[in-house]
Amino acid sequence: MLSLSDLNGARIKTRRQFPDTSQEITRCLLSLWTTMNALTQALTHITPPPFVAPSEYDGLEYRWRFIAFRPAYFEKEAYLLLALGGFILVSIIGISYNKRKASSWIAKQTPLLTSQFSTTSPLTWDGHSDAFTFSTGRRVVSALHTTFALRPRHDPFQALFQLGRGLVDVQYAPKDVVELDLTLAEGAVPNDFVWAVVNKRELRVVKDDRWDLTFTKTTDHPALPSNISVMSEFADVTEALLKSTSLPVLLKELSSMDGFRSLSVTDQPRVRPDAVASSSKKHVVLSLYVSSSAVPATLFSFIDSLSKITLRPETKNKLRKSREDLEKILKQEAEREEKEKKEEVNEDKRAEKRRKEEERIGKLSATEQQKYLDRERKRNLRKSQGRTVRK
Repeated sequence: MLSLSDLNGARIKTRRQFPDTSQEITRCLLSLWTTMNALTQALTHITPPPFVAPSEYDGLEYRWRFIAFRPAYFEKEAYLLLALGGFILVSIIGISYNKRKASSWIAKQTPLLTSQFSTTSPLTWDGHSDAFTFSTGRRVVSALHTTFALRPRHDPFQALFQLGRGLVDVQYAPKDVVELDLTLAEGAVPNDFVWAVVNKRELRVVKDDRWDLTFTKTTDHPALPSNISVMSEFADVTEALLKSTSLPVLLKELSSMDGFRSLSVTDQPRVRPDAVASSSKKHVVLSLYVSSSAVPATLFSFIDSLSKITLRPETKNKLRKSREDLEKILKQEAEREEKEKKEEVNEDKRAEKRRKEEERIGKLSATEQQKYLDRERKRNLRKSQGRTVRK
């Protein structure tokens, strides 16, 4: 039998082993309530107050069960949606117009292209304003690249920019342009030269766009139509083209077209090269506005007759010398650029070496650093004394 004192001792021992947890629970609940209260107050400051419709609203209203839609409260959103819809509509119309215009022009030239080339690729689009086709399989011509540069009708912002620039710059008049770039086969033209005929209205634009035409001088020729200027390196080149090829017939047809811009024969790239090319391909480039006029078939007769050109020996020497001078300039620029790159690399190496040396010195003790500085000072002093003696 347990006595009363034994029972009391057991109770005290149990309380010590399992203390009352009610106070701990109370403290946890109080802390949780404080946190939730602070979070609620923070959300109250961040969250805007709920919308309260004025009782005097008498506008249009649509109700469905407990939902009420009042259009008058969404006036700004309606204008934004209207502007977005207008932008999308203009873009769709512009895309459709550009595709229809380019496809229509290609369809008109298809009989000529199929008669001259064995293979012509379908019209391929790069974006919504640029397109191209590729033709190959013809004697004298390695390839024909037909490229379209149409106005950005799909982008109202670009269209407005062009309109605004046209109001400021009178000579700026963006139009739809198609360019036929014919890469000639090896030996199709016996001499290297740059020559072009340009519509006088397009003279400034063509000069700005073509680096190769900087080789030429602009003149008028009595045998050519009055609306066309000649750009040639030497007068002998123009005379040889007029006498030895079917150029007069071709120019007569081109000058009567409402979309003629320029015709050029060139052995130089359109953009100034950074290095000397191992071999230069010759090109015949015809630039036109996209119009209802068809490309004259005499263009290919002119290309076939280019092999008949004969230039005077002094003209050939001048042409060769101008290209040799260009090669020297390009080579000097390439060497100078290479030298600058090497200097930059060497400077980076020296900077890296200095950085590592500074890190090594920084890890030395104060005494060792002082010894290093003394050695460097003595070395610099000996160098300066040596330079003084040599002088």
